[in-house]
Amino acid sequence: MSQSSLNRRLTQLFGILLGIGIAIWVLRGFGILTFLPGGIIWLFFLGAIAIAIFSYAQRTWWRF
Repeated sequence: MSQSSLNRRLTQLFGILLGIGIAIWVLRGFGILTFLPGGIIWLFFLGAIAIAIFSYAQRTWWRF
């Protein structure tokens, strides 16, 4: 897998995780998904942040 292909996939994964996290947060705020614990939302947000950091590091520091 080339560097640009990997970076594109990481960016897509970041957007998906962030989008799911925001959607769950909003739906939980409206009272629709009240059965989900707050830790699930934190996992999506922290996963998105970790993917973003990994994508940045892969793009700038690792030269294959």
